[in-house]
Amino acid sequence: MVTFVDADWVEKNIDSSGVVLLDPRRPMKYLQGHLKNAIDVPIHGAFDKDMRLRPEKDLARWLGAAGLDNELILIVYDSYDGQNGSMLAWVLEYLGCARVHLMSVFFDRWREEGREVFYRPVTPQPREFKPKTDPAIRTTLEEIREKADLKLIDLRTWEEYTGEVNSEGKPGHIPSAVNIPWKDLLSDDGNFLASREKLERLISGSGIKNSDTIVAYCRVGLRAAVGYIAFRELGFDIRLYDGSFAEWARSGLPVEI
Repeated sequence: MVTFVDADWVEKNIDSSGVVLLDPRRPMKYLQGHLKNAIDVPIHGAFDKDMRLRPEKDLARWLGAAGLDNELILIVYDSYDGQNGSMLAWVLEYLGCARVHLMSVFFDRWREEGREVFYRPVTPQPREFKPKTDPAIRTTLEEIREKADLKLIDLRTWEEYTGEVNSEGKPGHIPSAVNIPWKDLLSDDGNFLASREKLERLISGSGIKNSDTIVAYCRVGLRAAVGYIAFRELGFDIRLYDGSFAEWARSGLPVEI
Protein backbone atom coordinates (compact mmCIF):
# COMPACT_ATOMS: atom_id res chain seq x y z
CA MET A 1 0.00 0.00 0.00
CA VAL A 2 1.18 3.52 -0.79
CA THR A 3 1.82 5.56 2.35
CA PHE A 4 2.56 9.24 2.88
CA VAL A 5 5.76 10.51 4.48
CA ASP A 6 6.43 14.13 5.38
CA ALA A 7 9.21 16.35 4.10
CA ASP A 8 11.26 16.01 7.30
CA TRP A 9 11.24 12.20 6.96
CA VAL A 10 12.33 12.48 3.33
CA GLU A 11 15.11 14.91 4.22
CA LYS A 12 16.32 12.62 6.99
CA ASN A 13 16.34 9.49 4.79
CA ILE A 14 17.39 10.97 1.47
CA ASP A 15 20.89 9.42 1.63
CA SER A 16 19.89 6.15 3.28
CA SER A 17 20.90 2.86 1.70
CA GLY A 18 18.08 1.19 -0.22
CA VAL A 19 16.08 4.42 -0.57
CA VAL A 20 15.39 5.75 -4.06
CA LEU A 21 13.65 9.02 -4.84
CA LEU A 22 11.54 9.18 -7.98
CA ASP A 23 10.51 12.27 -9.91
CA PRO A 24 7.61 11.46 -12.28
CA ARG A 25 7.61 14.83 -14.06
CA ARG A 26 8.80 15.53 -17.58
CA PRO A 27 12.57 16.05 -18.05
CA MET A 28 12.25 19.82 -18.48
CA LYS A 29 10.59 20.17 -15.07
CA TYR A 30 13.10 17.77 -13.52
CA LEU A 31 16.06 19.79 -14.82
CA GLN A 32 14.54 22.98 -13.42
CA GLY A 33 15.06 21.51 -9.96
CA HIS A 34 14.67 18.18 -8.18
CA LEU A 35 15.39 16.50 -4.86
CA LYS A 36 18.83 15.14 -4.09
CA ASN A 37 19.55 11.77 -5.76
CA ALA A 38 16.14 11.77 -7.45
CA ILE A 39 15.81 9.76 -10.67
CA ASP A 40 13.58 11.15 -13.38
CA VAL A 41 10.89 8.59 -14.30
CA PRO A 42 8.44 10.55 -16.47
CA ILE A 43 5.04 8.94 -16.10
CA HIS A 44 4.29 9.14 -19.81
CA GLY A 45 6.70 6.20 -20.16
CA ALA A 46 4.04 3.98 -18.59
CA PHE A 47 1.68 4.55 -21.54
CA ASP A 48 1.68 3.84 -25.25
CA LYS A 49 1.00 6.51 -27.90
CA ASP A 50 -2.76 6.13 -27.37
CA MET A 51 -2.39 6.63 -23.60
CA ARG A 52 -3.11 3.01 -22.80
CA LEU A 53 -1.17 1.49 -19.91
CA ARG A 54 1.65 -0.67 -21.27
CA PRO A 55 1.72 -4.45 -20.61
CA GLU A 56 3.29 -5.55 -17.34
CA LYS A 57 6.48 -6.88 -18.94
CA ASP A 58 7.04 -3.53 -20.67
CA LEU A 59 6.40 -1.64 -17.45
CA ALA A 60 8.90 -3.88 -15.68
CA ARG A 61 11.57 -3.15 -18.30
CA TRP A 62 10.84 0.57 -18.05
CA LEU A 63 11.22 0.57 -14.27
CA GLY A 64 14.26 -1.68 -14.34
CA ALA A 65 15.97 0.70 -16.75
CA ALA A 66 15.27 3.45 -14.21
CA GLY A 67 17.24 1.51 -11.58
CA LEU A 68 14.31 0.00 -9.69
CA ASP A 69 13.50 -3.39 -8.26
CA ASN A 70 10.83 -4.62 -5.86
CA GLU A 71 13.03 -4.56 -2.76
CA LEU A 72 13.90 -0.87 -2.67
CA ILE A 73 12.23 1.76 -0.51
CA LEU A 74 10.70 4.11 -3.06
CA ILE A 75 9.77 7.74 -2.42
CA VAL A 76 7.71 9.48 -5.08
CA TYR A 77 7.17 13.23 -5.10
CA ASP A 78 5.39 15.57 -7.48
CA SER A 79 4.53 19.14 -8.30
CA TYR A 80 0.97 20.38 -8.11
CA ASP A 81 -1.49 18.80 -9.23
CA GLY A 82 -0.42 15.33 -8.13
CA GLN A 83 -1.45 13.35 -11.20
CA ASN A 84 2.00 12.13 -12.21
CA GLY A 85 3.07 11.14 -8.71
CA SER A 86 -0.21 9.40 -7.93
CA MET A 87 -0.09 7.38 -11.14
CA LEU A 88 3.53 6.33 -10.65
CA ALA A 89 2.81 5.31 -7.05
CA TRP A 90 -0.16 3.23 -8.23
CA VAL A 91 1.89 1.55 -10.99
CA LEU A 92 4.58 0.64 -8.46
CA GLU A 93 2.03 -0.81 -6.05
CA TYR A 94 0.27 -2.67 -8.87
CA LEU A 95 3.56 -4.28 -9.92
CA GLY A 96 4.29 -5.50 -6.40
CA CYS A 97 6.54 -2.91 -4.77
CA ALA A 98 5.87 -3.29 -1.06
CA ARG A 99 7.44 -0.05 0.19
CA VAL A 100 6.11 2.86 -1.83
CA HIS A 101 5.86 6.30 -0.25
CA LEU A 102 4.47 9.61 -1.48
CA MET A 103 5.91 12.82 -0.09
CA SER A 104 3.02 14.59 1.62
CA VAL A 105 3.97 18.02 0.28
CA PHE A 106 4.49 19.06 -3.30
CA PHE A 107 7.93 19.91 -4.64
CA ASP A 108 6.84 23.55 -4.87
CA ARG A 109 6.36 23.62 -1.07
CA TRP A 110 9.70 21.85 -0.55
CA ARG A 111 11.45 24.58 -2.53
CA GLU A 112 9.54 27.40 -0.79
CA GLU A 113 10.66 26.06 2.60
CA GLY A 114 14.28 26.54 1.55
CA ARG A 115 15.14 22.85 1.41
CA GLU A 116 17.93 21.65 -0.90
CA VAL A 117 17.22 21.54 -4.62
CA PHE A 118 19.53 20.00 -7.23
CA TYR A 119 19.81 20.48 -10.97
CA ARG A 120 22.22 17.87 -12.37
CA PRO A 121 20.47 14.76 -13.70
CA VAL A 122 21.02 11.50 -11.85
CA THR A 123 22.04 8.54 -14.04
CA PRO A 124 20.36 5.33 -12.80
CA GLN A 125 22.05 1.95 -12.61
CA PRO A 126 19.73 -0.56 -14.35
CA ARG A 127 18.33 -3.41 -12.27
CA GLU A 128 16.09 -6.38 -12.91
CA PHE A 129 12.53 -5.58 -11.99
CA LYS A 130 10.40 -8.68 -11.41
CA PRO A 131 6.69 -7.75 -11.38
CA LYS A 132 4.41 -9.35 -8.80
CA THR A 133 1.13 -7.99 -10.05
CA ASP A 134 -1.69 -7.18 -7.63
CA PRO A 135 -4.89 -7.41 -9.72
CA ALA A 136 -7.02 -6.40 -6.70
CA ILE A 137 -6.20 -2.72 -7.19
CA ARG A 138 -7.04 -2.58 -10.91
CA THR A 139 -10.38 -2.88 -12.70
CA THR A 140 -11.13 -3.65 -16.33
CA LEU A 141 -13.98 -2.63 -18.61
CA GLU A 142 -15.34 -6.18 -18.49
CA GLU A 143 -15.47 -6.19 -14.69
CA ILE A 144 -17.38 -2.90 -14.62
CA ARG A 145 -19.93 -4.32 -17.06
CA GLU A 146 -20.32 -7.57 -15.10
CA LYS A 147 -20.39 -6.27 -11.50
CA ALA A 148 -23.43 -4.12 -10.83
CA ASP A 149 -22.45 -3.47 -7.20
CA LEU A 150 -19.36 -1.38 -8.00
CA LYS A 151 -19.49 2.30 -7.02
CA LEU A 152 -17.98 4.38 -9.82
CA ILE A 153 -16.37 7.74 -9.19
CA ASP A 154 -15.62 10.06 -12.11
CA LEU A 155 -12.61 12.23 -11.19
CA ARG A 156 -12.90 14.51 -14.23
CA THR A 157 -14.21 18.06 -14.10
CA TRP A 158 -17.93 18.73 -13.68
CA GLU A 159 -18.03 20.01 -17.27
CA GLU A 160 -16.62 16.73 -18.61
CA TYR A 161 -18.91 14.68 -16.38
CA THR A 162 -22.06 16.46 -17.58
CA GLY A 163 -20.99 16.43 -21.23
CA GLU A 164 -20.62 20.19 -21.50
CA VAL A 165 -17.01 19.51 -22.46
CA ASN A 166 -16.57 16.60 -24.86
CA SER A 167 -13.06 15.24 -25.43
CA GLU A 168 -13.87 11.68 -26.53
CA GLY A 169 -16.54 12.16 -29.19
CA LYS A 170 -19.15 10.86 -26.76
CA PRO A 171 -20.11 13.38 -24.07
CA GLY A 172 -21.18 12.37 -20.59
CA HIS A 173 -20.13 9.76 -18.04
CA ILE A 174 -20.34 6.05 -17.33
CA PRO A 175 -23.88 5.23 -16.10
CA SER A 176 -24.39 5.47 -12.31
CA ALA A 177 -21.00 7.18 -11.71
CA VAL A 178 -20.84 10.07 -9.24
CA ASN A 179 -18.55 13.05 -9.79
CA ILE A 180 -15.75 14.19 -7.47
CA PRO A 181 -13.33 16.41 -9.43
CA TRP A 182 -9.78 15.39 -8.64
CA LYS A 183 -8.70 18.94 -7.80
CA ASP A 184 -11.17 18.98 -4.90
CA LEU A 185 -9.09 16.26 -3.26
CA LEU A 186 -5.92 18.35 -3.28
CA SER A 187 -4.73 20.88 -0.75
CA ASP A 188 -4.34 24.56 -1.64
CA ASP A 189 -1.47 25.15 0.81
CA GLY A 190 1.29 23.03 -0.72
CA ASN A 191 0.31 19.78 0.94
CA PHE A 192 -0.61 16.88 -1.34
CA LEU A 193 -4.10 16.04 -0.11
CA ALA A 194 -6.79 18.25 1.34
CA SER A 195 -7.50 17.87 5.05
CA ARG A 196 -9.14 14.68 6.24
CA GLU A 197 -12.19 16.70 7.28
CA LYS A 198 -12.65 18.11 3.77
CA LEU A 199 -12.15 14.71 2.15
CA GLU A 200 -14.74 13.14 4.43
CA ARG A 201 -17.23 15.92 3.63
CA LEU A 202 -16.75 15.38 -0.11
CA ILE A 203 -17.22 11.65 0.21
CA SER A 204 -20.25 11.97 2.47
CA GLY A 205 -21.87 14.37 0.00
CA SER A 206 -21.41 11.89 -2.84
CA GLY A 207 -23.31 9.10 -1.11
CA ILE A 208 -20.31 6.76 -0.92
CA LYS A 209 -20.27 4.36 2.03
CA ASN A 210 -17.40 2.60 3.79
CA SER A 211 -18.81 -0.74 2.65
CA ASP A 212 -18.72 0.19 -1.05
CA THR A 213 -16.27 -1.27 -3.52
CA ILE A 214 -15.14 1.81 -5.41
CA VAL A 215 -13.78 2.24 -8.93
CA ALA A 216 -11.98 5.48 -9.84
CA TYR A 217 -11.82 6.63 -13.43
CA CYS A 218 -11.19 9.83 -15.39
CA ARG A 219 -10.27 10.18 -19.07
CA VAL A 220 -7.08 8.07 -19.25
CA GLY A 221 -6.34 7.24 -15.59
CA LEU A 222 -4.02 9.97 -14.28
CA ARG A 223 -6.61 12.02 -12.41
CA ALA A 224 -8.28 8.84 -11.22
CA ALA A 225 -4.97 7.87 -9.59
CA VAL A 226 -5.28 10.94 -7.34
CA GLY A 227 -8.68 9.62 -6.28
CA TYR A 228 -7.22 6.17 -5.71
CA ILE A 229 -4.55 7.60 -3.39
CA ALA A 230 -7.02 9.79 -1.48
CA PHE A 231 -9.60 7.07 -0.92
CA ARG A 232 -6.98 4.51 0.09
CA GLU A 233 -5.60 7.00 2.60
CA LEU A 234 -9.08 7.09 4.17
CA GLY A 235 -9.30 3.30 4.29
CA PHE A 236 -11.71 2.64 1.40
CA ASP A 237 -11.67 -0.40 -0.87
CA ILE A 238 -10.87 1.24 -4.20
CA ARG A 239 -9.55 0.10 -7.57
CA LEU A 240 -8.30 2.08 -10.53
CA TYR A 241 -9.90 1.75 -13.96
CA ASP A 242 -6.91 2.90 -15.99
CA GLY A 243 -8.71 2.47 -19.31
CA SER A 244 -11.16 5.06 -17.98
CA PHE A 245 -13.70 6.99 -20.03
CA ALA A 246 -11.54 6.96 -23.17
CA GLU A 247 -11.74 3.17 -23.37
CA TRP A 248 -15.43 3.15 -22.43
CA ALA A 249 -16.28 5.65 -25.17
CA ARG A 250 -14.17 3.84 -27.79
CA SER A 251 -16.04 0.62 -26.98
CA GLY A 252 -19.39 2.16 -27.94
CA LEU A 253 -20.93 1.59 -24.52
CA PRO A 254 -23.80 3.74 -23.22
CA VAL A 255 -23.20 6.96 -21.32
CA GLU A 256 -25.29 9.31 -19.21
CA ILE A 257 -25.43 13.09 -19.39
